[in-house]
Amino acid sequence: MRKIGTYIALFGVFAIILGSIGRVPKLLVWIYNWGETMAWVIKIAFVVVGIALFLLSGKNKSASIEE
Repeated sequence: MRKIGTYIALFGVFAIILGSIGRVPKLLVWIYNWGETMAWVIKIAFVVVGIALFLLSGKNKSASIEE
């Protein structure tokens, strides 16, 4: 889940940066149907949900055997 959270958060940041310079990712064109404010809410939600998944997933639980 950490990796998925990282990807979602990075996609949100990437969408914010590209949106501010006038380039919208093709996956996010549909959010502009509801207006500029709702598009910002969705992009910020991507970042928040991604960070939440990253933080709540905890550390990688690898099986380490100590001898």
